Amino acid sequence: MNSKVDFYFDKPGRWQQEIALMRSIALDCGLTEELKWGCPCYTTDGRNVVLIHVFKDYCAFLFFNGTLLKDAKKILVQQSANVQAARQARFTDTATVERQSAILKTYIREAAALEKAGKRVVLKAVEEFEVVPEFQEYLDGAPDLKAAFAKLTPGRQRAYLLHFSSAKQSKTRAARVEKCLPAILAGKGLNDE
Repeated sequence: MNSKVDFYFDKPGRWQQEIALMRSIALDCGLTEELKWGCPCYTTDGRNVVLIHVFKDYCAFLFFNGTLLKDAKKILVQQSANVQAARQARFTDTATVERQSAILKTYIREAAALEKAGKRVVLKAVEEFEVVPEFQEYLDGAPDLKAAFAKLTPGRQRAYLLHFSSAKQSKTRAARVEKCLPAILAGKGLNDE
């Protein structure tokens, strides 16, 4: 147990019993408990294996490279259509966490072994993501913007492309692009301060 993580389990909330049980399951697998992204994260040899996080309607184990797991019991779900590697095991009650504890330990140990072996999910290249016409026009007309966008990390590029393409209306896409131009030119990601 890592005392820096205790606050997450001590704060009042809807899922406190479930996540306390999840913590013990993760720790039973011999992982190191750390605080990352404000959540309890369990690692092996410095590599992220699984994270506990809570949402309004459920709490979950997030397996960072969940698509590599066998998932024989079919308990893993894709958080959203744009998530490529991670998968969640979701819970809404302690009984389910208890009932699936042996399965979860098997999955966690498999995930840790994959991390130790250096296995990685091959992510879609940035070039495979849609570039909406509203952004492409700016890229074609402004070499400095095109150069600034190319300098961003692939993850930052993906975040912008997904943000732009998620808007259904051209007007909304154009507004999003215009709002993000200064950040792109400054070398910042979508959510960077």
